[in-house]
Amino acid sequence: MTLAPPHAAAIAELARTRSATRSTSLLRSTLHTRRLLLLKALSVRVHRHREAVDPAAFQRFTESWRLLERVEGRHPGVVRDLIDYPTTGTWLATALMEPLGPGLDRHLARLDILAVTAALRSGSPLDVTVDAPGGSLSLPGVGRLRARGAGRVRIRARSRAVRVHSEGRTHRAPVVLVLADRRTGALTGWGPGWTGLRVLSGSAARLDDLDPYRVPPGGIGSPARAGSDHAVTDRAAWSACWRSAQDLLERTDPARATEVRRSVRALVPLVPHGPGSSGATLSVAPGAVLTSLPSGAQDMAETLVHEVHHSKLATLHELVPLYLPGRAAVHRVGWRSDPRPIAGVLHGAYAHLALTDLWRRAATAEGVPTPWRTSAGQQFDRFHDQVDEALAILLESDELTSEGREFVHQMRLHHASLGAAPRAAG
Repeated sequence: MTLAPPHAAAIAELARTRSATRSTSLLRSTLHTRRLLLLKALSVRVHRHREAVDPAAFQRFTESWRLLERVEGRHPGVVRDLIDYPTTGTWLATALMEPLGPGLDRHLARLDILAVTAALRSGSPLDVTVDAPGGSLSLPGVGRLRARGAGRVRIRARSRAVRVHSEGRTHRAPVVLVLADRRTGALTGWGPGWTGLRVLSGSAARLDDLDPYRVPPGGIGSPARAGSDHAVTDRAAWSACWRSAQDLLERTDPARATEVRRSVRALVPLVPHGPGSSGATLSVAPGAVLTSLPSGAQDMAETLVHEVHHSKLATLHELVPLYLPGRAAVHRVGWRSDPRPIAGVLHGAYAHLALTDLWRRAATAEGVPTPWRTSAGQQFDRFHDQVDEALAILLESDELTSEGREFVHQMRLHHASLGAAPRAAG
């Protein structure tokens, strides 16, 4: 490979679908660098086309940029956490693709919210008035205020305490936010119209059914699927399903359970489409798992592992292109009825390789529920050969880069190490 040895070793770890400190650090660094580049690209676009941007929107953007820089100077970890949050990636991609005009002006207002959220999470003093489009103010990774028709809200913060008033409604009790933990920047809140995001147990992940950028405008997939509205989200059911899936993963493969807890930043409920659950990820928003409510612990565990590996591969491809762009060839794979481009073959093979690794461990581990062990053995038998066929397609293709071929070669070595059939425990 052409990469420096530290990167080559980390990429070999990633190809084996196992998490390690070296590969995790590489992915986090790549994600953050990518976000900073996109932020800079948005700033350059706004300043280059200043005459096409509403003057008020331009002023807010530049003031918010300066506020974000001030907070970063004293609390870089808080700003990095916000910049790397999945919905920030969706916002940046949306804003960069939006034509000049009122639509872009509206998207630029999101920087206001990012900067304000960073200031609040860092405990910085603040007294600002910000737009609340449609009477809604969403703080990424924190929660949402419904201002009941008010188009602007005033936010005043001093040390750990924050008071939020709907403009023109001073008679109404304010929302109060408290900086509960300076180290993590965790905010808790209460008051009329306030809804906080639910933190999923044992992790820093949020059940995000509030953020306007949790799903791209127009939905995801074909047919397009929308994010489930908070009003119909059964938060207790989602939290219980998450906990039971974490317990199942912990009993089956503790290292993979840890990887899921550390990798998933947002679990985004989708409106159901047909029977069963179906998960998705966005290449612009690694760390978010979008899915309808899984049927149980096994379904949730498999969805999380599957989608985490799509996120890992998408992030790695940003650092090291694994396949060439613009090729029209499509290929048949066992797990899809429709032919797939080479990127789809690679993504599917990688995610299913992680699952076959998981299923092999479930089929052979002691202490896992018998139905899970039986189902895992059947799934291993079904997908092991399909992954092998997909790896052959990849290695025979001329659409991979040299780094991509080496990555797939490492995948094949790991696939071979799993054996042809698991041997059950006991």
